[in-house]
Amino acid sequence: MFRAARPDDFEQIIRLYRQLNADDPVLEDGSDEAAFQQIVSSPGLHLFVLELDGTVVATTYLNVIPNLSRSAAPYAVIENVVVDESRRGTGLGRQIMAGTLRAAWDAGCYKAMLMTGSRNPATHAFYRACGFSADVKTAYLARPAAPPSSAGDPSPAAS
Repeated sequence: MFRAARPDDFEQIIRLYRQLNADDPVLEDGSDEAAFQQIVSSPGLHLFVLELDGTVVATTYLNVIPNLSRSAAPYAVIENVVVDESRRGTGLGRQIMAGTLRAAWDAGCYKAMLMTGSRNPATHAFYRACGFSADVKTAYLARPAAPPSSAGDPSPAAS
């Protein structure tokens, strides 16, 4: 079942996010749960899940962003697309992406964007099969510079 995330889905979604970014530290201060609560309670931010037999097996995060161009039509950014490792290749990714795109179109978005850091050709084939094109626009990514080290090296961190 494709649906919006509920407040009690936090632990299952975090489990999937750990599969996406295994190197992320486990937060003990509750800031991740506070961010989750902010997301599920904010208009324009949509955290979706795909649930099978009471278990969250996939998730996406859709941001609908107001816009002044394109006849003031909003646009969408999709992040954190995750299907449980044990269920990849079973069509669940296409299912959750179809629901996510339907929500973007229902919100009046004139486009939906996402980026992937994956170099895996299967990942790129998956996004193309979902209707995305890699050759329409070019994405650039900036990250904040790391704070200077104790040795006073002001050079930005490589990403």
